[in-house]
Amino acid sequence: MLRIGTVVLGVEDVPRAVEFWSRALGHVLRDEMDDDRAVLMPPDGRGFGLALGLSETPVREHPRVHLDLYAGDAAEQAAEVERLIALGAERIAWDLYPDDADFVVLADPDGNRFCVIDATHG
Repeated sequence: MLRIGTVVLGVEDVPRAVEFWSRALGHVLRDEMDDDRAVLMPPDGRGFGLALGLSETPVREHPRVHLDLYAGDAAEQAAEVERLIALGAERIAWDLYPDDADFVVLADPDGNRFCVIDATHG
């Protein structure tokens, strides 16, 4: 049976992406980082990793694939959104929010969109 090993994000600046995502997720480098790739893994080895690869492809406003990060409740979601913004994320004025959204759309320092979700909502 297959399982997800890593999710791959294209980035403009690998060291900057490693700094942001390692602090955002608490992941650590699996191997040495180089100028065009790095892989971050959970420190306990459980779960999947995040591979960061140098890319010249522009970020899409409405990406087909993105990360969903789950928060325990609305208060944790709000705190995590603020923490991620302090790390360098940007809040996105998302034009596709439903009326009662359980998610907040952010972008990492490279512009990759991701969501912070209140896992208790509905």
